[in-house]
Amino acid sequence: MRDVEPAVDRDPIEHPQHDRDETEEVVEGVPGGPIDGSILRSFHNHIAAKIWLGEVNNPPLMDPYCGVFTTILQRRYGWERAPLKLVNHGAKLQLWELDMERSRIYETVQRSGLAPLTSCSHRVASRPMLSAFCERWQPETTTFHLPFGEMTITLDDVASILHIPVTGSMISFSQPLRVDAANALLVELLGTTDVEASRETEQCRSPSVRLLWLREHFSTITDASSDDDIEFATRAFLLHQVGCTLFADKSATSVAVVYLELFRDLSMVGSYAWGAACLAYLYRQLTTATRFEVRQLGGYLTLLQAWIYEHFPDMFSSPDLSYTESRPRALRWRPHVIPDTLQLVRERLDRLQISDVCWEPYVDHRAEHPFPEIAWYSGCIKCGQVVEPYHPERVLRQFGYIQTIPPRPFTPPRPDRSILLEQYWERWTDHVLTDQNRGRRCQYSGSGESVAEYMAWYDRISHRIVQPPQMRSGFTTDARSSLPSHAVSTRDTVLRATTLSFMRHVISEGREQSHDHLWGALNEAYNILSGSDETSATHSTPSPDTRPFFSPPTFDYPPPASVDPQPPIVPPPPVTVAPPAPFADPSAPASDSTQSTTVYVRSKRTKKT
Repeated sequence: MRDVEPAVDRDPIEHPQHDRDETEEVVEGVPGGPIDGSILRSFHNHIAAKIWLGEVNNPPLMDPYCGVFTTILQRRYGWERAPLKLVNHGAKLQLWELDMERSRIYETVQRSGLAPLTSCSHRVASRPMLSAFCERWQPETTTFHLPFGEMTITLDDVASILHIPVTGSMISFSQPLRVDAANALLVELLGTTDVEASRETEQCRSPSVRLLWLREHFSTITDASSDDDIEFATRAFLLHQVGCTLFADKSATSVAVVYLELFRDLSMVGSYAWGAACLAYLYRQLTTATRFEVRQLGGYLTLLQAWIYEHFPDMFSSPDLSYTESRPRALRWRPHVIPDTLQLVRERLDRLQISDVCWEPYVDHRAEHPFPEIAWYSGCIKCGQVVEPYHPERVLRQFGYIQTIPPRPFTPPRPDRSILLEQYWERWTDHVLTDQNRGRRCQYSGSGESVAEYMAWYDRISHRIVQPPQMRSGFTTDARSSLPSHAVSTRDTVLRATTLSFMRHVISEGREQSHDHLWGALNEAYNILSGSDETSATHSTPSPDTRPFFSPPTFDYPPPASVDPQPPIVPPPPVTVAPPAPFADPSAPASDSTQSTTVYVRSKRTKKT
């Protein structure tokens, strides 16, 4: 994902703050920013660049017909990817609860520091909201690039939102686990047979086990079981828990067996920096999802969603009034799916201002959960083979300090240098930002101040606006007349989808319809799609500029009578009715309104519903 830098003499572990040579050639920028591409060096492959350059077109803001026509029009008109598919296991955690009959397992889980994950995990995640924030994630800086500057999820956020340890031993694996080694680990630490272990990894086609398999084999074990069975079930429960939360991967059904090694000694589970590992894993998932071809987002989405709720409470959140500060901050919010679509959320983020942000959301939480000093650590965080940089100096406003121009981000070292990484992490107190690096505190709490030259610098190195002006939906104050002729607005998109839906309805009525009805429907569809001002003598369609947003065009003529495909039992008598006015030929002379027409209507069998 990141460009690999040339080898240098210095040790990147011992000097992570050292950046590239200032004389380094500046990478060419892209239209819409960044002008200076030396920071966001891989931005050409970013989803935000694809959107701005028009390599993907505008999506529909609303699909009133259950996604069928969205799929058709995406193939026809090349619309961009839909909101990311989210890997969220909040509901699965409720399928394995520890009651009074499993008190021994519960006590071990409490000592592990992972117990809050069961209660604070959100069962619902908002696809448009998380996808829009993912479009603003920049892998080089591991921050969200918003119109007014950078923000990110810090170790303070993790500790406050989840109440899990952020200090302790770094989670590290010497090398990826092979399938045969995974089978041996399952036999040793979970007490399964070789056959069972091999069958499960073969079904997963990887050194993983299904979450369902863990529940089926170990959720029935109680305090009445043997000590060995309780120990096996405790490891299985913890593995199931981290697979549903901290390390949720894109398989959406399984968890890697390699994490089972962390539960070998159950008395040492609480000594790991679970929060730092969770953050590194989420950073990597966000980085992967910034590529256009990626369709899924993994990681612990409760952390990401609660972080958005905390820092943008007036835009997306729904607070739980029964919350008390003794509980994790993730429980402060009622997760919900916002009614806006990806494009609308994207445009709302484009219009964000500093005053829309809650820079210090945990002030009231400090009495119960003090600020963790390790949040000032500047270096690398790790989860197994995943190594990500952590830059608190880029988001000083989130700590109540005036934002200055930060140094260039450093490239993380290779994962195989785990010993050096662990040593650096163990000495984290030597690598926190000094008072000089932190600078001055904001004059007013939560004001989000920055130095005078910060925004000019940020405008050069960042991509502040994601939605290009010519593709905006029309919900902003921009005049529609100022858009270029090739722009596709939301209303045009809804017109297409609605018209295609109506045509499908007409076609489904079969061949028994009158010529007037078919001609009228096709003429109306043609006028809407072509933007023609020609309408029937008795019906006119509102222009796109006057039609309300999200309102499908109203067809005044009555729908055709439903037809029973079976022949009638008794021939019906002729019935005299007035012809439907909307189907009149606009080119034909006006007819007498009192004229009647004789038509035959098939008898229809009544059917109780």
